Amino acid sequence: MATDPLLRQGPDSTDLVLRAGPAGPTWNALTSAGSALFIPFVLGAPTLVVAFGMALAGARASTVFVVVGVIAGLEYLIGWPALAFSRARDILRVEFAPTGVPASLRLVRAAGPDDWLPVDTLREVRLTHEVVEPYQGDYKPAVSTLALELVLRDGRERLAPLPFEGDPQRLADALKALLGPAAVVVRLRTERRTRDRPRSHSTWFSGGSASANSGGG
Repeated sequence: MATDPLLRQGPDSTDLVLRAGPAGPTWNALTSAGSALFIPFVLGAPTLVVAFGMALAGARASTVFVVVGVIAGLEYLIGWPALAFSRARDILRVEFAPTGVPASLRLVRAAGPDDWLPVDTLREVRLTHEVVEPYQGDYKPAVSTLALELVLRDGRERLAPLPFEGDPQRLADALKALLGPAAVVVRLRTERRTRDRPRSHSTWFSGGSASANSGGG
């Protein structure tokens, strides 16, 4: 049944795998710990202001370093649980059980799996495939992303666009084959656009030099 790399068929369920990796509160906290290291750098501007103010006030360099270290540590300790909490609802995969003709589904989030729901709770699956193509003369390759939206009976679940290198039509057809018996609608939309050219300042400079030369005459 599973004919797309994102659909992985196991003994008990067929999983739509969106992000690889285990789930659970402990794992979510551990994976957020590394990302939280960047928070002090993001908030570095106010920390530098404090350090600069202390230096102007005549504080010793060692004292400034200690204060900056304490502030960075507090930013990390506060940002770590905040980041873990914000990522807790991220969907890692959607499980459909049993493997053949699914009767139930559940969303597995970074903080762990939700409860099982009847498959008819899912009304529609919307796939949006976006391709950003290079402009003429651009050396960067095209970028392909896939966004997922699950229309449920009591609401919607959206997944932000993720890098995607597969065949979106193949994935849509595989989902139709899997969810067709449950009358779940699967829609695929493809959007293409050309990457914006970087703005050139050559015109501004040439215009400035031209006016300078005319003024000299």
